[in-house]
Amino acid sequence: MAHKLSHNFKILIEYDGTGFYGWQRQKDRPTVQGELEKVLGIILNQKITVSGSGRTDAGVHAFGQVANFHAQTSLDPDRIKKGVNSLIHQPIVIKECRITDKEFHAQYDAVSKEYHYFILNREHGCAIGRQYQWHIKNSLDIHAMQACCDAATGIFDFSSFENTGSPRTSSVREVFFFTVDKVNTTRLVFKICASGFLKNMVRNLVGTIVLAGLNKITPEEFIRIRNAKDRTQAGPTAPAHGLFLKRVNYS
Repeated sequence: MAHKLSHNFKILIEYDGTGFYGWQRQKDRPTVQGELEKVLGIILNQKITVSGSGRTDAGVHAFGQVANFHAQTSLDPDRIKKGVNSLIHQPIVIKECRITDKEFHAQYDAVSKEYHYFILNREHGCAIGRQYQWHIKNSLDIHAMQACCDAATGIFDFSSFENTGSPRTSSVREVFFFTVDKVNTTRLVFKICASGFLKNMVRNLVGTIVLAGLNKITPEEFIRIRNAKDRTQAGPTAPAHGLFLKRVNYS
């Protein structure tokens, strides 16, 4: 029988957040972390704690969530990956699994994260794929929205775009890039990469910038909202289902 060594495993995860109550485990509710820990516990025959790079809210999806867990096992990472993907009965896929440095932590070692937010911009909605984009029927001014994205790029206090309920020492974050582009004639994508994000920050930014796209506020008014450091000054929270965690970056 092979000797079981303790390893720290780093995993890359994709999931459809539609049916989940977010990433973080909850009692009696399906979550991504909870499902992963349950299946990994069966495969490895021990209690597993999965640490994610951060919490995604209920309904938010991920192309590239990163997590790590410690386990005593002689199973190689590829067998663990295949085992989880064959056993898990939820829309979760482990794309990569490897042994990493003992001290690696998916949350504390992350240097930046990138999110994508998708909008369907046409008169009629869609029957297929509606759970992956926010439908806005009125025409959006992409130039006005990009001006707002530019105004949110840099180091700022993002209190105006933070919902309450998230512990943090500071509301200052650095946004490295923030763009809005056409995917095709009817679909738009916001792409934002930052050192970190406050609670609902991406969705609140998008919800406010869409007001500029609808010509309800100007880019100058967006700057005033940014500087106000007051959530009541900003726009609505964009729906969760348009948001994807694209990637997590490490040094």
